[in-house]
Amino acid sequence: MESNVRVRFAPSPTGPLHIGGVRTALYNYLFAKKHNGTFVLRIEDTDQTRYVANAEQYIIDALAWCNIPFDEGPGRNEKLGPYRQSERKEIYKKHATLLVETGWAYYAFDTSKQLDAERKGHEAKGKNFIYNWHNREKGRLVNSLVLSDEEVETKMKAGENYVIRFKTPQDEILRMEDEIRGNITIDTNTLDDKILFKGDGMPTYHLANIVDDHLMEISHVIRGEEWLPSMPLHILLYKAFGWDAPKFAHLPLILKPIGKGKLSKRDGDKLGFPVFPLAYKNEISGDLSRGYKEEGYFADGFINMLAFLGWNPGNEQELFSLEELTNSFELKRVSKSGAKFSPEKASWFNQQYMQTKENSELTDLFIPILEEKGIYQTNDFILKVVSSIKERAIFIKDFWELSSFFFENPQEYDAKASKKNWKEGTPELMNDLIGLLETIQNFSSENTEKEIKKWITDKEIGFGKVMQPLRLSLVGALKGPHLFDIIEMIGKEATIKRLENAITKL
Repeated sequence: MESNVRVRFAPSPTGPLHIGGVRTALYNYLFAKKHNGTFVLRIEDTDQTRYVANAEQYIIDALAWCNIPFDEGPGRNEKLGPYRQSERKEIYKKHATLLVETGWAYYAFDTSKQLDAERKGHEAKGKNFIYNWHNREKGRLVNSLVLSDEEVETKMKAGENYVIRFKTPQDEILRMEDEIRGNITIDTNTLDDKILFKGDGMPTYHLANIVDDHLMEISHVIRGEEWLPSMPLHILLYKAFGWDAPKFAHLPLILKPIGKGKLSKRDGDKLGFPVFPLAYKNEISGDLSRGYKEEGYFADGFINMLAFLGWNPGNEQELFSLEELTNSFELKRVSKSGAKFSPEKASWFNQQYMQTKENSELTDLFIPILEEKGIYQTNDFILKVVSSIKERAIFIKDFWELSSFFFENPQEYDAKASKKNWKEGTPELMNDLIGLLETIQNFSSENTEKEIKKWITDKEIGFGKVMQPLRLSLVGALKGPHLFDIIEMIGKEATIKRLENAITKL
């Protein structure tokens, strides 16, 4: 199996790629790479009414950002292409016609009005209308199973609208195997005769999907559970064509944070998190949807988080590189039940990945934020700042709030901290401290800490009476890294000036 694994990700270009779609792509990619196989991208654009012009490029860009590029697809290694279904119309028409010729499908000329009347007639009797063996040859429906060849030819020459329907076998028990869900059994009498080819000359998803998977030599179909009800028809279509069916695996839904219902863009808008990998602008409405990339998520952390939405490695490890995910991934460890999305867990993964990044990489990402604020410092200085704050950051955008005091004097002082720590005798104490600081020549973190602590001990002052007002003066709040590291980095002149400002303002 190792050498002939071929999987595909087949999104429709009808808008931005939901993270559920990204997870489907990821699982396909991991499975392919684990088995030295091929990951194919196919664009299923047969629904031209919902087609969005920039959606295909968005899909390609999203996969590239996630570092899960396709091996074959539009514009790349097109040995079994074309990979856009809109460019394969004649292939589908040929195969639909073949099914009619072999008795596995038939032409249906029923109008919408006729079908609606049939449906209402069933409802009046308390029944549901299903177009299948119950009624397809009873004479009320207009199809090639009841019409003569001459009548069918006359209708087609007259340009009457028609579809091609699959002739679902009667009285069969279909036994199927899903790689995640196990054995599935269904009575074919409960299935309807799905439309395979539409009057506008375009195939439906069912026909195009099967034909493409066969011709593109797909070995495993790994897709969302919303397609599980289609599995019986697809298995039957493979049988009708005389082809071997691929192995199927239907992935669980990604659920809302509350645990009920499929995760949607509305959930993200309501709770303040993105549901798309990249930001997306709707060309028609102009609406901009938020993306994980633009929100400051690292691609590798994002992928790690997605992998755990429905899969587990069977141990306590949570942080995986893409290579480790590839080596560990198995379909048998994918859950049957839905996976609840947690915005907090997504942030946690990003914070964990923050700690794995080189300080130089984080510095390069922080510099543009500083420059937007008109702040220019040496890379070495910014590198030291980053190394002192990154443990408390979740996103790069947090760096400024965590480190602004390294670059500018406090503009205001935390009111609660000031009330509690700036007492009646504090200004005099801070003036005395300024006098001490002026005498210190070696302003390293270690030396200033030693000198100030000795001074406090010699004067028999409580440490909190000095340290808290000192931090408040330098930072504006009781936060930040090691106090004496701050003093070393901003230097003697700035330290004294900030103390003087605090004495004046507090």
